[in-house]
Amino acid sequence: MAKQNVAEQFVDILARAGVKRLYGVVGDSLNPVVDAVRRNASIDWIHVRHEETAAFAAGAEAQVTGGLAACAGSCGPGNLHLINGLYDAHRSMAPVLALASHIPSGEIGLNYFQETHPGLLFQECSHYNEMISNPEQMPRLLQTAIQRAVGQGGVSVVTMPGDIASKPAPDRTVEHALVASRPTVRPGDDEIDTFCRLVDDARRVTLFCGSGTAGAHAEVMQFAEKVKAPVGHALRGKEWIQYDNPYDVGMSGLLGYGAAYEATHECDLLILLGTDFPYYAFLPDDVKIVQVDVRPENLGRRCKLDLAVWGDVRETLRCLTPRVQPKTDRKFLDRMLKKHADALEGVVKAYTRKVEKHVPIHPEYVASVLDELADPEAVFTVDTGMNNVWAARYLTPNGRRRVIGSFTHGSMANALPQAIGAQFTDLNRQVVAMSGDGGFSMLMGDFLTLVQYDLPVKVVLFNNSALGMVELEMMVGGLPAYGTTNKNPDFAAVARAAGAYGVRVEKPKQLHSALKDAFRHKGPALVDVVTDPNALSIPPKIKADMVAGFALSASKVVLDGGVGRMVQMARSNLRNVPRP
Repeated sequence: MAKQNVAEQFVDILARAGVKRLYGVVGDSLNPVVDAVRRNASIDWIHVRHEETAAFAAGAEAQVTGGLAACAGSCGPGNLHLINGLYDAHRSMAPVLALASHIPSGEIGLNYFQETHPGLLFQECSHYNEMISNPEQMPRLLQTAIQRAVGQGGVSVVTMPGDIASKPAPDRTVEHALVASRPTVRPGDDEIDTFCRLVDDARRVTLFCGSGTAGAHAEVMQFAEKVKAPVGHALRGKEWIQYDNPYDVGMSGLLGYGAAYEATHECDLLILLGTDFPYYAFLPDDVKIVQVDVRPENLGRRCKLDLAVWGDVRETLRCLTPRVQPKTDRKFLDRMLKKHADALEGVVKAYTRKVEKHVPIHPEYVASVLDELADPEAVFTVDTGMNNVWAARYLTPNGRRRVIGSFTHGSMANALPQAIGAQFTDLNRQVVAMSGDGGFSMLMGDFLTLVQYDLPVKVVLFNNSALGMVELEMMVGGLPAYGTTNKNPDFAAVARAAGAYGVRVEKPKQLHSALKDAFRHKGPALVDVVTDPNALSIPPKIKADMVAGFALSASKVVLDGGVGRMVQMARSNLRNVPRP
């Protein structure tokens, strides 16, 4: 029996850690690892057209499954292409192992062909970033990298020269049990005691929730009921906290709607649960604030805190809720629920045009129809830019749907690559990429990856022939739009030429049937929807310091559907308010 080489041992360890796929582009220094994957039945090589796609896909897979995912790039330019997608995965706390293959070890430091310095390049977008310099070191180093990625939630980068990968593996290696999940972090008794006193002393409590409330929906609802607190959310908290929520007051921030802004400013105790909300201009500076986060480095970096609680949201609330005194006064909660319902209903009533007849098609209409027709278990991947607005306001969460985007890193071109990673986790689950024409065309080559693997991803292209968010940013800055116009092809024809299903939609009456036909199609499909470039968005509250660097507009368009569904939920919550 032939002796195992380092590359084979590397792949074996990845498979033992639960990695099912290695996304990347083959080449030179990476070839021994790719060949080892070819001969290992437990793991597949996923050949993408650009390494940035590989990193985005791995990050999305990790977010969908909660487990470790992996990607790889060949030496020099190959691993350089990974960086943007790895930044996104790291900032999304997605456990990803990235292999950066390297030039021959004897040539490092001598300005060899394709030489870079991965140890420097990946330092800022990883928890762990080390190079394998000899075969004996590899197993322990890789196991450490895996445990850092899983345990801390983020990226680990392992650099391996191609010649090291080809060397015989050592006869005896240390193999220990690998960390498969993150632990629950419970705050200390002193923090719980202080937290309890702050809640009991407050008359008006508001909860503002982020992605750290994943898995804690029941605990948040129980606590909100006990202290009669309105519950708002950030964009990344939407999918985890908005559904089945009788205390919902919407979303705050630049994409916000409803009464979340008022609820966070009119309380006397604001509790930030699992959110590293970056827009400090939307946070109050005259109320007491408690922040709960599993990452201690997040505590207090956005606003002044009266109490910092290092802990998992679910475990913290399990400790806190039984100890706080129940509140009986619902006046603040009911007032915020009414403000929320009135705010949503007001903008719906203010919109009087027949949107189903408007040409070019309103993107809000596209998003609301998409929300209506998509599966209850669908995964949506969302391009950065105006698509973030439409997803935030029109996609209805239900506890089973997922919404994944570059919500923290803010990269263009993320939706298609992330859809690839999400779809590979379950070929029978509906995956919809909400793409802008700018983002889609940036990494359009990987539409061919959908065709190559017959992945049934549905790309819904919001095509306004412009970099719409950038145009709005220029407008806010008093600048004329310049360099933002896209001269686009018929993307549906491009999709058909590539071997996929493609349809172009220019009139609203075509939209329902086009989306239904695309969803019924068994393979990859693209729906190219020509949308109105003048459709704009606005946050619920505007101050001068909120405007800088972001797009605002003079239009407050919200349709009866999408956010209109939230109007119905808000009305329902009001109907459930106890009457004196």
